[in-house]
Amino acid sequence: MPDIVLKGITWGHSRGITPLQAASQRYGELHPGIEIQWKKRTLQEFADFPIEELTHHYDLLIIDHPWVGCAAATNCVLPLEEYLPEIYLEDQLNNSVGYSHLSYQYGGHQWALAIDAATPAASYRKDLLQHHNIAIPQRWEEVTALAQKGKVAVPAIPIDMLMNFYSFCIACGNTPFSNKEEVIDEATGITAIEMMKALYGHVDKKMFQYNPIAVAEMMTATDDYWYCPFAYGYSNYSRKGYADNILHYTDVITISGKKMQTTIGGTGLAVSATSAHKTIALDFAQWIVSGNIQSTLYVQHGGQPGYLAAWKDAEANTLTNDYFTSVLPIMENGYIRPRYNGYLHFQDHAGAPLHHCIMNNTSSQKALHEMNAVYRASFLHHKNIAAV
Repeated sequence: MPDIVLKGITWGHSRGITPLQAASQRYGELHPGIEIQWKKRTLQEFADFPIEELTHHYDLLIIDHPWVGCAAATNCVLPLEEYLPEIYLEDQLNNSVGYSHLSYQYGGHQWALAIDAATPAASYRKDLLQHHNIAIPQRWEEVTALAQKGKVAVPAIPIDMLMNFYSFCIACGNTPFSNKEEVIDEATGITAIEMMKALYGHVDKKMFQYNPIAVAEMMTATDDYWYCPFAYGYSNYSRKGYADNILHYTDVITISGKKMQTTIGGTGLAVSATSAHKTIALDFAQWIVSGNIQSTLYVQHGGQPGYLAAWKDAEANTLTNDYFTSVLPIMENGYIRPRYNGYLHFQDHAGAPLHHCIMNNTSSQKALHEMNAVYRASFLHHKNIAAV
C-alpha cells in the first residue's frame, strides 16, 4: 500500500485521462510510496458540478481557463507563482502554445499550468477528398458549397456553437465583450448569426446534438462526411490505430480574405489550496508540465501538450501525421474568452438561444437580445459563487 495517495480529477476522453495515468504511474515509480489516482468525468459533469467545490475533494484539478476568475475570487487553488521557481514559469511562458499559459493568469496570479492546448481547427478525411478529387476548402464560400452536397460535419451543440459565434463576430469586424451591456453590437451579432445559418442550415440535424468528439468519431468511423471547418482538435484521431480511419487537421478558412480567429480551449493543471499534500502535488504538476515530460511521456500516451517545444517536436508530429505543426498557426492566432468571475454563467446559458435560433431558423435579433440578457446577468452571478 502507498504511504501517500493524491487524488486528481479530469475529463473522460483519452486525451484527458490516459497521459495523466501514464505519467502518474511513472511518477510513482520515481517516488516510491506515493500514488496519484485520477477520476474522470464527462464534460457535462464538469459543467454541472462547480470546480471550487471539487477543490475540497481533490489535490489536483484539470480546469478550463475561463474559471480562473472564480479561482481569484475564492482562492480555492494555489497561486503558483508563490510556490514554483520563477525560472520554471518563465520557461512555461516562453513555451506557451499561443496564449495558453497566459490564459491561466488572472488578477496578478498564475492559477494553473497549461498542460493541454487546443483550438477549433479544420479536419478532413484525406482519403475521401482525394478519391473524389475535392480540394481542401480554403474559403467560406467553398465550405458552404460542400455543405450543400451533404459532406460537411460540424459540432453544433450550444457550447460549440457559442465558441464559433465569437469567431464569426470577429470575422465580421468586431470583437465580443467590449462592454458590459451587450455581447456584441447588434449589427455585427445579427450578421454573424445569419452567416452561421448559411452553414448550419445545410448540415444534418443530428449535428445539433454532436460535440467535437462525436464529430471526430463519426468522421473516422464512417465515410459519410469528408470535411469539418471548425471543431476543437484532437490529435488522437490523427494517430494510427486510434480509430478506423485517420483524420487530418489543417488551417481554418478565410472569410472575406481574412483568416478565421478561433476560440482557444485546452486545459490547465491546478493545485487545491486545501490539499494535505501540497508539496507533492506541486512537484508533480511542475514535473508533468515540464518540457521533457510534455515532449515524451505525455504526448506518447495520447496527450495534447501545452508546451510549445512538444508541438514542434519531430517525433510528436510523426506520431500524429503533423497534427501539431498544422494546428499551431491557428493556436497562435487564437481568441481568449473572458475570465471574469461570472463569465461561466454566460457560457453555460447563452448558447441555448443561439442554438434554438440557428436550428429552427428563428429571429436572429431575438436570439441576440436573449444572449445579451444572460450576459448582463452574468455580472451578478459571481456574488453567489463563493457560497456554492
